Amino acid sequence: MEIIGKIIAVLPVRSGVSQRTGSEWQVGSYVIETQGERFARRMLFEVFGADKIQQFNIQAGEMLHVSFDIDAREANGRWFNSIRAWAVDRNIDVNPAAAPGVAPSFAPFDPAAAPQAPAPSEAPFVQAPDNEALPF
Repeated sequence: MEIIGKIIAVLPVRSGVSQRTGSEWQVGSYVIETQGERFARRMLFEVFGADKIQQFNIQAGEMLHVSFDIDAREANGRWFNSIRAWAVDRNIDVNPAAAPGVAPSFAPFDPAAAPQAPAPSEAPFVQAPDNEALPF
């Protein structure tokens, strides 16, 4: 899944040691807000691993195109969502054709620019042939 928006919060990096493997881990958490919609949407997402946190280098105030996976897990009878980013792109084009399948959420909708339905044809109505005339 993907979202385009502005980073409005960079939370402190959490870290620890895996009980299962004994290796260290780090998770960075960020809040992104869509722009230009009637009601802005906010989403908290995470970046897992010190290498990815450093590679993405996400800063507050940046406009980003974030690709992420959503997964749910159960702990003690409760379910929790996990939204993890796997790619971050800073090259954002407000042209909808530039990112197929991703609506540029920060570009306001312009009804005048919306595609218009073609005008009805002026061709005369033609009656379809009788079923007896069809070869099947």
